[in-house]
Formats: sequence, C-alpha cells, structure tokens
Amino acid sequence: MSMAIIDAREWQNIFDLRTGAKIEADSPVVNIVRGIQGHHPYPGDTDPGSNKWVSDVALDIIEKYQPQLVFLAYAGQYFTNRYTPMTGDERAEMFSAVFSEVNRFIAESGFTPIIIGTGNMTDFKDFIDVSKLDGLAVSTHWSARYAGLHNPSVSDLKYLEKHPKIERIVGRNELLGLFGASPAEAARVPEYLVLAKEGYTFKTASGTLRKALMIPANGFRIPVFCPGGNPNEITDIRGIVDAGLKKDRVAVIILEGIGMGNFPWQNTSCINGRDWYYYEPGEAQYLTIMTGEHRVFDYPTGYKYFEEDQETKEYPFSGYFTSLPEGTLASQFSGKSIAVGNKSMFMHMVTGADLSIECFARNLYNQGTMGVVHRQDKL
Repeated sequence: MSMAIIDAREWQNIFDLRTGAKIEADSPVVNIVRGIQGHHPYPGDTDPGSNKWVSDVALDIIEKYQPQLVFLAYAGQYFTNRYTPMTGDERAEMFSAVFSEVNRFIAESGFTPIIIGTGNMTDFKDFIDVSKLDGLAVSTHWSARYAGLHNPSVSDLKYLEKHPKIERIVGRNELLGLFGASPAEAARVPEYLVLAKEGYTFKTASGTLRKALMIPANGFRIPVFCPGGNPNEITDIRGIVDAGLKKDRVAVIILEGIGMGNFPWQNTSCINGRDWYYYEPGEAQYLTIMTGEHRVFDYPTGYKYFEEDQETKEYPFSGYFTSLPEGTLASQFSGKSIAVGNKSMFMHMVTGADLSIECFARNLYNQGTMGVVHRQDKL
C-alpha cells in the first residue's frame, strides 16, 4: 500500500494514497520521511528559498536512504517568472541562482546529472475568451497553448477559425492518430483541440487564478545536459538514464521554465513532442521523460474534461490521476530511488520513486509538504 504523509508544520497525518483514508503507520522508512518533512518546512512557491529547499531535502534523504536514482524538479524560477515583475538583470540573477543550486546538489551528492529544461517563458500578451461559446471549452490555468472543445456549434467553429490569436484547430482523430492512441485514451479526448499563438492563452469559465505576467513559450525544442548521450527526442532520455544506472548513481534534474536561451551549459537541443504538438511543463512531459514513450493522454493538463472527478475518485492527493502510471523509470528499477520537487501533486506519480517529498501547494497557497512512500522493503 502506498501512503501519503501530509505535514502542515503544526501536525502530520498519514493517509492511504489510493483511497485518501487516514491510517496509522510506523516503520523505519515512514519515520525517515516524517522526520525529514518536519525538519524542512516548505517556504512557498515564489519564495527565494524554494529551490534551496529541493536540494536540502534531497541531500537529507540521500544521507538517510542511500538511493542510486534521484529525481529532482526545481520550479521556483517558473512560478517567480510567471507572477513576479522583474527587470532583465533580476531575471538573469534568478536563472543563475537555480544553476548554482543544481551545482551545489551535484557537488555534495556526487551523482551523475542528466539535466532537462522544460522550455522558455514569454511575455503574456492577451487572453482568448472562449467562455461564451455554445460548446464547452476547457483549459486549465497552467496551460497556455491548448484548449479542448466539446460539443461546439457550427458558429463556434467559424468564430475560432477566423480568430487572429488562434494558430489552428485540430480534430480528435488527427490528435489520436499523431500518437496512436488506444480506445481507452480516446475516450477522454475532446472533439477538437484549439491551439493558441505564442504569448496568448485561453480564458474559460473556470479560470480563477491571477493573471500571469509570463507564460510558456513555443517549446518545440528543449535543452538537455546529458553526459551519457545526445538525445534527439524527449523519448530518448529514458534509455540514456537506464544505461547510466548500470555504472553510476544518476540524478534526473528537471528545471521548469528553463529553455535554450537561458541554459548556460553545453547542451543538446532535444525535440519536445511530435509534429505540431509540443509538451508544456507538466505531467505529460514528465511522464514521457520517465517512460521513454509519448504519454500525451495519461494526464494532458489543459484540455480534458474530467467527468470522473468526484468524491469517490481514487488518488485524491494526486490531481487528476486515477491510478499509478505504468512503466515509470523508478517503478522498473530494482535499486533505491527518491524524488523531490517544488511543483506539487505529481512527482510521486510520474517518477514511481520509492520515496517522494514534494510541496503540498495549491494555486500558490502553501499548505505544507507531502511525503509519499511507495516501497518500504529496500532499506
């Protein structure tokens, strides 16, 4: 049984990850995770210490658990860039700081790094208002490029086809065919996928968060620092990690909001999708890295309508995931593995790591940390 440990500073509670039921648990592994959570409160998504928290927590777990495989996600610069006004010099200092933090982790841990930037950010230009269509348009606040369109009218399609801020409209069959989707995957895909031009994003009836200052830019290629090989496509990274683990300890490090233009080290320009589709920062991109397969339909944030989201939904602490993803790197690795990240709700799902600690934050509201224990038998 996988379990989640919620630490809200004043208290800790343990839950069954699948059902969300409160449980009692006491084991050496559980106590390691609880102790680290208690010692490292999360400072907040836009706090300058957010990325330092990732390194500190990871180094603490490494000391106590001795893993051979580590996953890290540094997202502080993504949230800061998105919502905080900055000068060019301040932004450059922020990018320099995250790489300094990564350097510190590498130097203190001794792990061989594979570092992946999720893509550049660009200035927000304007909204595309799709809240008053006859059909249902779906796009989360964390997606810039994609909106799903369900049951559109003829006038909806004519309006969108002529909209100057829309790049193209893609029918369901074209999207499914691009990635060879299964019938189960096809069931959750909208009739149309609407693509925004760079700098624009969608305004839907469910959009409630504050307006972003910057959003993900066109991300057809992303930078990868990979001493063990030169991945041509995002799906190639998994094989390089697998090969590296046969001879060394490996840390897969993902840097949110970092693209080709602000990656200071020599890197490989890696294809981040297929044809007209590219991955935005999020669960589908992480899953594709971790599995070596395109996983567009497991959790493509931004355009799906989740009818199964209800009180009886399983994995209530894991966003829209309704099951543990299959084929993740750590779930197929026989050695010890950990994951730490300051982008919440999914590190414990997309990596399959034995132990995970991530921020427990919703829409920038800091609610503490969540530790997840998938395996207790490797200590």
